[in-house]
Amino acid sequence: MDALDRLAEPGLDLLGRVDIRLAAGAPDGHPVWPLLRRMQVLPGEALRGFLDLSPAPLATAGHAVRRLVGGYDDACAALTDPGGWTGPAASAYDETRVALLRHLDEGPESLVGRLEATAGYADALAHWVEGSRLAVARVLAEVLGSAEAVRVLAATSSAADALAAAEIATRVLSVLGVAYDGAETLLRQWSPSLAESTWRGQVGGGVFRHDGVARVIR
Repeated sequence: MDALDRLAEPGLDLLGRVDIRLAAGAPDGHPVWPLLRRMQVLPGEALRGFLDLSPAPLATAGHAVRRLVGGYDDACAALTDPGGWTGPAASAYDETRVALLRHLDEGPESLVGRLEATAGYADALAHWVEGSRLAVARVLAEVLGSAEAVRVLAATSSAADALAAAEIATRVLSVLGVAYDGAETLLRQWSPSLAESTWRGQVGGGVFRHDGVARVIR
């Protein structure tokens, strides 16, 4: 349980009240309006969805993906020996062997490169979730102890209450907006490294005549 989990219950209660107040309207020209239009969600709903995010499954996924690299290392080791034979079949085999080695583990576009990028992306997302949850917890702690929270909880349905609700919503949605911007930035940064790994060998390579002669070298 982290700081956000500990603040979840009072935070959801306060923001639920803020949502109800905002549903009746907010002051004209208030900064909360652009945030509501952009986020397309009220602060209480936004927090409820954000609470489901956890860094642990993402970190676990990164570790699981990295463990797969060992299997590719074994496959590459088996392909390293060109074999002690000559002839057209041997040449075709060697061409395919080299291309397969390159496809498996040579550079960021190889299968191993894509695995490592996927694991790195999972780690980056886990770090983003952890940092974002801390930022949201901080803003929740601030608004829960604010004068605006007292006004919203008093629920006198005055113009001052509407302003207080709008102020709380602005602070919470601003932090959540920054968090979601971070997620979009990560996706843009990592997308090129997460593309499908395509075969980089010669198309149709490895074809040889069956009537050729292969010689095994002892």
